[in-house]
Amino acid sequence: MSNLIQELFSLEGKVALVIGGTGELCGAMAEGLAGAGARVLLVGRNEEKAAARMKAIADAGGQADFLKADVSTKEALQGLLDDALAKGGQVDIVVNGAGVNSPTPFFDVPEEEIDRIMNLNFKSVYLACQIFGKYLVDRGEGGSIINVGSMSGVTPLSRVFTYSASKAAVHNLSQNLAREWATKGVRVNIIVPGFFPAEQNRKVLTEERVGQIMGHTPMKRFGEASELVGATLLLASDKAGSFITGHELIVDGGYACMTI
Repeated sequence: MSNLIQELFSLEGKVALVIGGTGELCGAMAEGLAGAGARVLLVGRNEEKAAARMKAIADAGGQADFLKADVSTKEALQGLLDDALAKGGQVDIVVNGAGVNSPTPFFDVPEEEIDRIMNLNFKSVYLACQIFGKYLVDRGEGGSIINVGSMSGVTPLSRVFTYSASKAAVHNLSQNLAREWATKGVRVNIIVPGFFPAEQNRKVLTEERVGQIMGHTPMKRFGEASELVGATLLLASDKAGSFITGHELIVDGGYACMTI
């Protein structure tokens, strides 16, 4: 690897906090961040999954720790920031990737489901941006916030009404904050996975649904979690991604460009 590429994408000396890092997609993103030299703090609730991911990172020569946390309240997120600073000394990169989905027919969507999905998918991201964004802005050394969006946030997908609304809100918020903090050196971007089989969407991937997805995806396959790493490193790096903010970086095998 050339010195220029190393300089552009190296995250040596950085600390990356990955909320949802015990999941499949954000876990792969966390491994990529660690591989580029960042010390990774995995945030989630499942210690067993965290242990497996930390082992994979350590086996590859990286550094990772686990912070067990509930990210649904401002108080909990403030506590998470305090724990992250105690563990890593600083936070330079924040990935907001916790999420949940449901294929409930529209007329059957209960208020409880609306509250649950909006709280986790949107409100937790909103609050995390308040807590960690303030830290980064006040620190005055820049930083990168990567919010995990969805193709549903670009164009609503059928059958996942509340999920689509929650992700559209994440996209809107991210672009709003990118504008607010552009002169502060804090970049806010959205990584937009296409169709990647993961825990939150397996129950909606019926045989009929898979056929529809493949018919709309030029590459004719699902994405693999590792294929999010390159996009993650670009958005995380304050050198390679220095002039990128407010961007929806779509990683979808061509899904978004398909019409007929």
